[in-house]
Amino acid sequence: MTTFVIVWLGQLVSTIGSGLTGFALGIWVYQRTGSVTQFALIGLAGMIPRLLLSPLAGAVIDRWGRRRAMILADTGAAVVTLVVAALFYAGNIRVWHLVVTTAVSSAFTTFQWPAYAAATAALVKKEHLGRANGMVHMGRAAADILAPTLSGALLVVIGVEGVLLVDVLTFLVATATLLFVRFPEPAATHASQQEKWPLRHDMAFGFSFVRQRPGLMSLLGLSTATNFLWGMVGAMVAPMVLSFGGPDVLGRVITVAGTGMLLGGLLMSAWGGGRRRVFTMLAFEMLCGVCFIMMGLRPLAWLVAGGAFVAHLTIAVVQGSSQALWQSTVEPEVQGRVFSISGMISQSCAPLAYVLVGPLADNVFEPALAPGGVLAGSLGAVIGTGPGRGIAALFMLQGIIRVVIALAGAVSPRLRHLERT
Repeated sequence: MTTFVIVWLGQLVSTIGSGLTGFALGIWVYQRTGSVTQFALIGLAGMIPRLLLSPLAGAVIDRWGRRRAMILADTGAAVVTLVVAALFYAGNIRVWHLVVTTAVSSAFTTFQWPAYAAATAALVKKEHLGRANGMVHMGRAAADILAPTLSGALLVVIGVEGVLLVDVLTFLVATATLLFVRFPEPAATHASQQEKWPLRHDMAFGFSFVRQRPGLMSLLGLSTATNFLWGMVGAMVAPMVLSFGGPDVLGRVITVAGTGMLLGGLLMSAWGGGRRRVFTMLAFEMLCGVCFIMMGLRPLAWLVAGGAFVAHLTIAVVQGSSQALWQSTVEPEVQGRVFSISGMISQSCAPLAYVLVGPLADNVFEPALAPGGVLAGSLGAVIGTGPGRGIAALFMLQGIIRVVIALAGAVSPRLRHLERT
């Protein structure tokens, strides 16, 4: 795994750098505008290119090769970040500049993660894929924990412009590691026929490949459902915690959750997920559901933090096992196209979760669990009534849904026998 570790270190440094920039620019936008809408607009600008360009990215990755696609992604993102830094130094930066550059940078990173996943499958033996994916998730968790603290400290010393230049340097480190190593690229076979098919066929190939394999379709459906539920969590956790605690309590809960995700990555990198990755994935998904049920029971900081810790620990195990299943099941020469499409579909419902959870909480669950609400005498007798208790009920509901999804997966022959196909 020596080559993989070299690539992983470079990508880890780059991920931390991107986290520094994201945190610094978010603070700058909100301080300048005071608008949540404009703040959210930048996040939306980062989502849309990934959804639109994933089919093209997959086709390009399989045609060009994983290493070349990753170099293109890192170099392009570095150039965009350098342009943003130049605008800051010139004093001409506007919010719309950040919307456009975020979209362009996102377009480059659309090539990054499918190529990284396919490269991992090429560099690591099948029995070690779970460990490798655990290392990837551990790196992301480390970046989530370190980036806000480092960025806040750097902003005081070198300002936004300096943070952006640090990010450019991290991209250069990632590119240098890719130039230093070589990837074993899969040869074109009858399954790919890359030289004969037009690009538009390659762009549609990933979905047709998955559709013809019921086990992969079931795995994709499970990932899409759980990503939708995680999108709901992202929109609910802050309002629920702030209903009974202050910003300091919320900060501690987020820190504990990030620590759980980091330890989950460490666990997965040491363990690998076991021989039957499907059952590992489903068992930890069920554990995650139980944690969210627990988080909604009472408005207690230690209860919410404990549930968030274990729930985030399960992320690396569930997603690492799932990614290992894709990597070990899909033929190497088509992984770029398949991984791009599967990633696009599984992430496509996350924005919908953000759209739905607000009206559900504000118009349905919060009024139902207000004093005198329709659920105050039943569910309210268990979890309490008042501000935030409706959101807590939503937490519990999505936890129950997770448990049901895991149980359904456990009795599904398509999913259970995926590793045997």
